[in-house]
Amino acid sequence: MSVSEDRTAQPSVQPAVPASGIADPAPLGLAAFALTTFLLSAANANWMTAASGNAWIGYALAYGGLCQLLAGMWEFRNRNVFGATAFATYGGFWIGLGLWALLIAPHIATANAAAHDLGWILLAFAIFNTYMLIMSAQVNLAVFAVFLTLEITEIVLFIGNFATNNTVIHVGGYIGIITALVAWYTSAAGVSNGIGGRVRLPVGKPLLA
Repeated sequence: MSVSEDRTAQPSVQPAVPASGIADPAPLGLAAFALTTFLLSAANANWMTAASGNAWIGYALAYGGLCQLLAGMWEFRNRNVFGATAFATYGGFWIGLGLWALLIAPHIATANAAAHDLGWILLAFAIFNTYMLIMSAQVNLAVFAVFLTLEITEIVLFIGNFATNNTVIHVGGYIGIITALVAWYTSAAGVSNGIGGRVRLPVGKPLLA
């Protein structure tokens, strides 16, 4: 047997992929998304009658924006293209929305024009969220529920803003609160399962295996 034949006869050995060396960033990204979504949705639902209604803006920049963007970058490090795309995009969403509220909204001439700005922003992100919703069906049931409730929230809110209908926006706020609660649960499940202790929260199997 020749040397080349002997090499061919040996099974090929692929080098092991080294571990990333970092913890799962998804619970942080989900928690950042949940809290900021809750604050804005509470304002949309007209819960903050004794407050300014702008408590969400700082957290859109610092927590929902920056922390979620960082989670997305760490997901790239973990080679998780779905998590990286989702967290980085919605981190950018919150930063962009916060900057719009601070820099653009105060100079818009009419409330109708401001509402239409928001309608276009939400429509654009609903389009993005649609294919992420489909892809999330391959992750687990909890993540799918986050994207499903978020999809409904965005659709209801862009309809409400285009129609400048406060009742529809209030409904969108309530659905957004549900979205935040689902995201918080999914974050808590990631923390509990990451600890590896006695408390384990189920996330369900993927809908599309």
